Amino acid sequence: MTLRVLAAMSGGVDSAVAAARVAEAGHDVTGVHLALSKNPQSYRTGARGCCTVEDSHDARRAADVIGIPYYVWDMSEEFDREVVQDFVAEYEAGNTPNPCLRCNEKIKFEAVLDRAVALGFDAVATGHHVRKVDGRLVRSVDEGKDQSYVLGVLTAEQLEHAMFPLGDCTKEEVRAEADRRGLSVADKPDSHDICFIADGDTKGFLNDRIGARPGPIQDEDGKVLGTHDGSHTFTVGQRKGLGLGGAPDPRYVLSIEPVENTVTVGPRESLRVDEITGVRPVWSGSAPLVEPTECHVQLRAHGEVYPARVWQSESEEGPELLVRLAEPAKGVAPGQAVVVYDGDTVLGSATISGTARSEGAEAAGGAVAAEAVRSV
Repeated sequence: MTLRVLAAMSGGVDSAVAAARVAEAGHDVTGVHLALSKNPQSYRTGARGCCTVEDSHDARRAADVIGIPYYVWDMSEEFDREVVQDFVAEYEAGNTPNPCLRCNEKIKFEAVLDRAVALGFDAVATGHHVRKVDGRLVRSVDEGKDQSYVLGVLTAEQLEHAMFPLGDCTKEEVRAEADRRGLSVADKPDSHDICFIADGDTKGFLNDRIGARPGPIQDEDGKVLGTHDGSHTFTVGQRKGLGLGGAPDPRYVLSIEPVENTVTVGPRESLRVDEITGVRPVWSGSAPLVEPTECHVQLRAHGEVYPARVWQSESEEGPELLVRLAEPAKGVAPGQAVVVYDGDTVLGSATISGTARSEGAEAAGGAVAAEAVRSV
């Protein structure tokens, strides 16, 4: 069956090979590059770039080699509203957002997909390293490049119209294939950091948008240890840049209170939590888990995977995801995603809204094992 496929082409090697594979499979493929900034010079350039003018040119050259039509879509207004402004607002609220995850959710698999379907396309293909098996999201065979975490926010309906041609191969195999196909991006370095912060200075970017808001840095007992220029420039788990001078022991950011503009710090041990609450749960690979269920969760991109009990409950604000870790985790930041897995398969996700440490955190593993919980 021949499909009309829109291939999202970022200008990198992955999206180029993904588009080539879909075209070679006999589908009717059109390449599209997303212009995400009204002023591209304000975004990263060169090897550290993402979605830049150079990337647009690289995507066009790849489309020419593949032999498919190519267009540029201006998504700058949507990107600024859904990703950049959200990034600032989340930091201002004391959270630590993941802008790449937000971009996948709101731009690549919402705005773009909606437009593609309206134009008569059957699917959108991307170069993400992830598989789709029986309609569910599954980790890539390349564990080091797996991107299932940053796609864990997608709905089942979005996945229905998504194609991920690279999930069955490693990054090295992708580069080798690009070279065989004569694609000039075969050796192009991967993009890094946040594309819309040109100089990589996240603190400066946030200060420009939010402004300086001096406040106290305190310990767990409320004793003021120093001051800061704005709680929005900190993240849970942060150690460097606290400005505490000669503190005898390392201090880490434990929590951020944006209303009172306070940053609480303490020893690394105090970062340990075993209870997590998530809001806006999305279930793409399972019906909502309304009973405590043994799963695994990932708490940040390329982060450690933890065994846990997971279930959805109802609150006054709506459904929320409750997670009890078998072993405490450190540096879990509100604003990040918690993605729920059954083995390598994504079941669902939620945005972390709160964390806690139960009194029996050190024995959490034994407690979980002793309780009767349903297995996936």
